[in-house]
Amino acid sequence: MNPSDNIEKTGGRSVLVVDDSRAMRAFIRRLFRLSGLPVGECLEAENGAEALQVLRQHRVDLILTDVNMPVMSGAEFIRELRQDPALRPIPVLVVSTDATEKRINEMVSLGALGYLRKPFFPELLKAEIERMVAWNV
Repeated sequence: MNPSDNIEKTGGRSVLVVDDSRAMRAFIRRLFRLSGLPVGECLEAENGAEALQVLRQHRVDLILTDVNMPVMSGAEFIRELRQDPALRPIPVLVVSTDATEKRINEMVSLGALGYLRKPFFPELLKAEIERMVAWNV
């Protein structure tokens, strides 16, 4: 997958969705539309390595990432992200079926600002993003 192939633009904030499941990426895009959040550009990546490529080409206001992915996991991705001064300030929300206390603590210690367990509803996504970042809807 070419990281630039899956970009949806409608005006508003820019979000990067990192998940190895194409269906989950589409579901999250749909949830953004239903949530009423001011998301304009929704970029996608299949893994952490691909996400880093996208971030070198596009400005992003928020990242949603899965944990368990091939090539580069969510934990490895966040670790790399936080080491780059230009990318470090971008807020990260983890969305994963792996919601053990140990995993949540690991991801937060790496720099994630929030954690949602899959599956989730649009209202929960909206509330967590509003808690993390100041987006006036």
